[in-house]
Amino acid sequence: MKPALTSAPLRHTLDHYARRRRRTRVVPVGNVRVGGDYPIVLQSMTTTDTMDTDKTVAQSLRMVEAGCQLVRITTPTVEDSRNLENIKAALLKRGVDVPLVADVHFKPAAAMTAADFADKVRINPGNFVDGKRFLSRDYTDAEYAAELERIEAAFTPLVEKLKRLKRALRIGTNHGSLSDRIMNRYGDSPLGMVESALEYVRVCEKNGYRDIILSMKASNPKVMIEAYRLLAARMAECGMDYPFHLGVTEAGDGEDGRIKSAIGIGSLLEDGIGDTVRVSLTEDPEFEIPVCRTRSRQT
Repeated sequence: MKPALTSAPLRHTLDHYARRRRRTRVVPVGNVRVGGDYPIVLQSMTTTDTMDTDKTVAQSLRMVEAGCQLVRITTPTVEDSRNLENIKAALLKRGVDVPLVADVHFKPAAAMTAADFADKVRINPGNFVDGKRFLSRDYTDAEYAAELERIEAAFTPLVEKLKRLKRALRIGTNHGSLSDRIMNRYGDSPLGMVESALEYVRVCEKNGYRDIILSMKASNPKVMIEAYRLLAARMAECGMDYPFHLGVTEAGDGEDGRIKSAIGIGSLLEDGIGDTVRVSLTEDPEFEIPVCRTRSRQT
């Protein structure tokens, strides 16, 4: 049984005819503030092997020189997460105190370790606890509730640690990696993307933790726009005010990648939605920042 959202139409923006930025709480990420009245934060992601400290530091420095305010680094293993300590130390030695964001998929242990060294941890609710085995199954309400309890048990230790260390969290849903459980109940849809994230938000709030940023990424700008608008509407309906990270997954390179990102990110910024931006191009990450800056000037 699929729960109904509401009987009334949901609104993703206060005014369709005047640009007014969505009001959010402020989330500290190291020495950077995301949300509230703060300007749109520009970020990018390294493409180096995280265990290669020298190359990762060199690329991070180029990103910062281009104007990057948050540096995201992939941490697929516990060892990669531990090496954030060396990367951070090397950057500080060069006088660069840029917040680091650990990008984690599949491994809660990697996220737990990353919390010791990163200023923000990004998890994907589609694969943090659940996996994708492409199974078709109808869940009863009781079975679905039991699955949510399992997620809460696995996720709560990370929430408690982030809260204790005053780290931020991004709950980043990807359209292409929704769990089997979400797919079976909500389908491969923007609604599924939103509900996947909200399940994790509720665990955070239950534990009194609210330094949360949310994202709804898809390679199709139309899906991405619909998901963010629905998320904004659901946030308003639930009395939540978390900032949003905007991005189009795998936008590509050259003119095509820039146009694709402009459609997705630009449309949402026109709605007043978005607090931090990453333009995902298949180019060196420092080339993403000028595109981010152009988009952010819409606000």
